[in-house]
Amino acid sequence: MIILNFSHPLTPEHLAQIEALTGQTVERVIEIPTHLDTDAPFGPQVAELVERAGLSPAEWQTLPLLVVPPALNFAAVLLMAELHGRMGYFPPCVRIKPVPGVPPRYAVAEILDLQGQREEARRRRGVGS
Repeated sequence: MIILNFSHPLTPEHLAQIEALTGQTVERVIEIPTHLDTDAPFGPQVAELVERAGLSPAEWQTLPLLVVPPALNFAAVLLMAELHGRMGYFPPCVRIKPVPGVPPRYAVAEILDLQGQREEARRRRGVGS
């Protein structure tokens, strides 16, 4: 699996947690530093971030991708829309949570199944996938 990291760097411990939760081996991590100009529209900036992953249209649709979204909520929601457009589905995402103590540290909390969430919501609405 390939991780697209739009957040803080992942440690070996994070990668081990992700592998344990997914049952898959992390083949590579693509680090995409996310710094947005809050005075400019986010849409074009997020599209540029996604371009920096360097994946082809075919790779977006076929590679096993896992996403660590940026912490900034507005950037994260636009990122999910951009990725859905390129991939044809919502990718699974890593949720990071703070760990008590000093200095600040973070752990992998869970893998969010966005596509599964969408499909369940459609069922609750009474519509097929």
